[in-house]
Amino acid sequence: MDLSLFRQIASFLGALLILIAYVGHQMKWMNPRRAAYNVLNAVGSAILGYVAFHPFQIGFVVLEITWALISVYALLRPATESQ
Repeated sequence: MDLSLFRQIASFLGALLILIAYVGHQMKWMNPRRAAYNVLNAVGSAILGYVAFHPFQIGFVVLEITWALISVYALLRPATESQ
C-alpha cells in the first residue's frame, strides 16, 4: 500500500472517531463523562497527531497531542472527580 494512501486513510479514521464522539455528544447519544466518548477522542486525536508529524505541522501536532492527553486524563481520573 502506498504510504500516502495509508496516511490519508489514517487521517480519515482519526477524524471519523472524533466526529463520532462529537455528534454522539451533541445528539445526546453519548455522555462525555463515559469511557466510550473519551476513548474515541483519545484514539482519534492520537492518530491525527501521529499523522501531523510527517510532514511536521506544529499547530496540528500541539492540538492533537493535547487533545489526546486530556482525553486519556479523563479516562484515568478517579470516578469520584467526574461527578
